[in-house]
Amino acid sequence: MIPAPFTYHRPQSLDKAIDLLAQHGEGARVVAGGHSLIPMMKLRLAKPEHLVDLQELSELRGIRGESSALIIGAMTTQHELIGSELLAARCPIIRETSLLIADPQVRYCGTLGGNVANGDPGNDMPAVMMALGATYRVKGPHRERDIPARGFYQGAYSTALQEGEILVAVSIPMPADRHGYAYEKQKRKVGDYATAAAAVTLTMLGGACTSAAIALTNVADTPLFAKDAGEALVGSGAGEAAITEAVRRAQSITSPPADGRGPVDFRVHIAGVMVRRAIARAKQRVG
Repeated sequence: MIPAPFTYHRPQSLDKAIDLLAQHGEGARVVAGGHSLIPMMKLRLAKPEHLVDLQELSELRGIRGESSALIIGAMTTQHELIGSELLAARCPIIRETSLLIADPQVRYCGTLGGNVANGDPGNDMPAVMMALGATYRVKGPHRERDIPARGFYQGAYSTALQEGEILVAVSIPMPADRHGYAYEKQKRKVGDYATAAAAVTLTMLGGACTSAAIALTNVADTPLFAKDAGEALVGSGAGEAAITEAVRRAQSITSPPADGRGPVDFRVHIAGVMVRRAIARAKQRVG
């Protein structure tokens, strides 16, 4: 289908983009790579009157390391995440996840900010950011503020972003030097959303798990942070009994719809399989 009529804007600065959103209010939408919004516009599920394209905003691109955090600009593409030596060395789960998103053509244009900001429960990066304890920096007409990824998602395509705000950067606490990590995703074919997926990060000391975080993709109307599932691993050796309990707790918070990816019971089962695999692989990678 053809999108409804709209006015196209391509601002040259972040401040101008924010001014445009303030000027046009609820009738304006931001577009980054466009791989989520444009299909929705073609289906007339989204009908913005004004489209504010952020492609010219070089100030929102780039990856840098600070003493305690990794900072990634919202307009950094998946391709750039894959090619970053800094991320490969300090936070390789981001590269691993980017390689599972869609296909190379999409990854050349799709951005981290677009993936985490629009509230699509099928997007992969939100669960990874929740597992990493990331924070989103957003800027509006009157202030900048930081929103934890674990408190950002409120419903399908509904987030904590307020009218006129733009996500400008993602801040990730610097992972431990020898942390374990994994993102496991089951999908029907290349380029598809996950039937279910799981992100896991953990640390081990003296054979015991000292911290663990688990998050899930596309098994509810938001990405899910499975806090209790991670706690099932802490203090244990992350052996079979603890993993089984973590899987049970993770599955208990899922509520996937029945769709072309399978019935509800099947998708809940796959979520458990992905959690189990991700824990095992993360544990294997520690050290």
